[in-house]
Amino acid sequence: MKKIFIIEDDEEIKGLLEFNLTKQGYNIVSVADGREALSMLQDEKPDLILLDIMLPEVDGYEICRILRSWDGFKDTPVIMLTAKSEELDVVLGLELGADDYVTKPFSIRELLSRIKAHLRRSKTDSEKMPQNGTDNGSSTLQTGELNLKLDEYKAYVGEKQINLTHKEFELLKLLMSNRGKVLNRDLLLEKIWGYDTEIDTRTVDVHIRHLRQKVETDPANPRYIKTIRGVGYYLDSNS
Repeated sequence: MKKIFIIEDDEEIKGLLEFNLTKQGYNIVSVADGREALSMLQDEKPDLILLDIMLPEVDGYEICRILRSWDGFKDTPVIMLTAKSEELDVVLGLELGADDYVTKPFSIRELLSRIKAHLRRSKTDSEKMPQNGTDNGSSTLQTGELNLKLDEYKAYVGEKQINLTHKEFELLKLLMSNRGKVLNRDLLLEKIWGYDTEIDTRTVDVHIRHLRQKVETDPANPRYIKTIRGVGYYLDSNS
């Protein structure tokens, strides 16, 4: 039975989540206080975390930052629940290691779909993890000055190492592995997040925009990650 850890201080929302997730057969642990959540998570190992941003004592941003620094939580799926929909708030959550976000009020049906997708993706990634840390027979991918060391899970632009979140690394890896090929938004959602087309999210767009901030000298005029408007994204094979 998959365990989901809910960190939410709104009792009505927390109750709604507990009821619906329990009906789906999940083992639920819930807490309303950020500090208490961190204390409990030292002993708990959930399969997924639903994390509100606005929490007493310790907010969701700080919780996410701390969890990603713990070895046992580097790849645990984290979905942020937030009433904040401004892009800067979303980007901050993703930069700190959240895998995705939903804004309140949200559809329980959609949230359940996202949870199932993340749990399925997490299981698939674990099963595919090779012994040497790579999955394509090569330990590096390189395009221009971009260099991914797959066995070390490190990214470089020239000699400078750049700090990528797990999803950013996987997104860049997929683009570099398919250099010159346009990958549409639905494909990226499926391959990186495990989502199907019924889930509508701007997660890909936000991740691409933030990834450009890290790898491009001029993000407004990208050298590497190009857009085909209305279609998708590709890594320029001429870079």
